[in-house]
Amino acid sequence: MIYKKEANFPYPVLTNSSMSYTESEFKLDIDLEENINMYRFEIKHVITSSFLSYLLDIGKAKLILILQSKDSKFYSLENGQSYVEIPKSRISLSSRTSLQLHLQSTQEISFRDNHDLNDFYTSFKNEIIVPKHSILGFSNIVLFDGSSTNPLELFEKKLDESLKSDIKIELGSETIIIHYRNSEFQFGSMPKSHALNNTYVYMGLRAALQEFIGKYSDEGEDTVEISQINPPSNMLDFKLYQLMTKKMIKDLNLQVLDQVIYLISDRIIEKHATAVKELATNGS
Repeated sequence: MIYKKEANFPYPVLTNSSMSYTESEFKLDIDLEENINMYRFEIKHVITSSFLSYLLDIGKAKLILILQSKDSKFYSLENGQSYVEIPKSRISLSSRTSLQLHLQSTQEISFRDNHDLNDFYTSFKNEIIVPKHSILGFSNIVLFDGSSTNPLELFEKKLDESLKSDIKIELGSETIIIHYRNSEFQFGSMPKSHALNNTYVYMGLRAALQEFIGKYSDEGEDTVEISQINPPSNMLDFKLYQLMTKKMIKDLNLQVLDQVIYLISDRIIEKHATAVKELATNGS
């Protein structure tokens, strides 16, 4: 279970508001990455108690990540493990998803040498012994605030009847702009019009990523190592950078361009094909 309020234990427990320790801090921060098949939860935590940190180091305690959505899931972490990967088929994330880190004993623990406790425990901490599987501390709760990796937020649509081609892809300062010569080309009056525009989205992504390679690959190279570049100052490039980082894209070059689009675009071609099939089936 996730502790959402202070809980009563018959022994000292480290939390961010506990009075049992002279310095009581157990902070958790989570970065979420994802690809087509899985979520990766990058875990950063701070434990102020050197006594509890030592228990972790020698294996007398372990960290457990609790993920609560429709139900609760528990992931026991190895010492030094910094992330948990979970197949998307096994969890459904929403704005109600919350995560917390627990510190649990793996064997009986004596608090005799716990010098991090406040003075109240000095006279009797020798008598404090907690059994195996006891909670020694729990962190703050991290709330999942939703994914911001929808590639369609990268796009703007504009109508320009004076255009000398049917469509025109323009890379703006913040978005990829699709200009249409005829409003009918947007399929606005048809069901699934959003998905029917995905071929244009694909073209736009391809143009933007090609330019990204040209800007951020080293001279004489055709590959951008995403983790090795600084976040771009150009807003459109920054959105692409964020999208690729969250989707765990390591390298970008012309050889893997279509594969990268597949990974970051949430199956836009598959959705386009499905929409066309549905229209054909319905006789539209």
